[in-house]
Amino acid sequence: MADDHPPPAKRAPRILIDDRQSDLVDVGALRALAARCLTDEGIANAELSVSFVTEEEIADLHERYMHEEGPTDVLSFPLDEDAGADGVRMLGDVVIAPSVAARNRPDDPASEIRLLLVHGILHLLGHDHMGVEEKAEMWSRQERYSGVSVR
Repeated sequence: MADDHPPPAKRAPRILIDDRQSDLVDVGALRALAARCLTDEGIANAELSVSFVTEEEIADLHERYMHEEGPTDVLSFPLDEDAGADGVRMLGDVVIAPSVAARNRPDDPASEIRLLLVHGILHLLGHDHMGVEEKAEMWSRQERYSGVSVR
């Protein structure tokens, strides 16, 4: 007897992007990178927020939430809420300051932004780099997804 039901539709992560700064970022390519990273990590039915912000905004967030002064390049704010009624898992927010990324890697700021995006996503998924082994694993994943090695 033939199965009359089509296979379930493949779900893809929802990537919401808010660009609140003036440096040029390739939103489409970064959205695709975020989706691929999540899918390859086994996270398909989820929502992720990514914000590109000014140095002033990230410095404020850095001080308010990390109690450290000055701007940083990336911050992750995990939500990791259980899936809602629609079955979507809310992962959290990744906030990136492209102007700081440009100072980190002036010869190729776009690659630094890719690296920071993946770095932030991996933190939301529970990866860390406090220990030597965890750092090696996280750096390996970052390079695999972003195509950028950590200097």
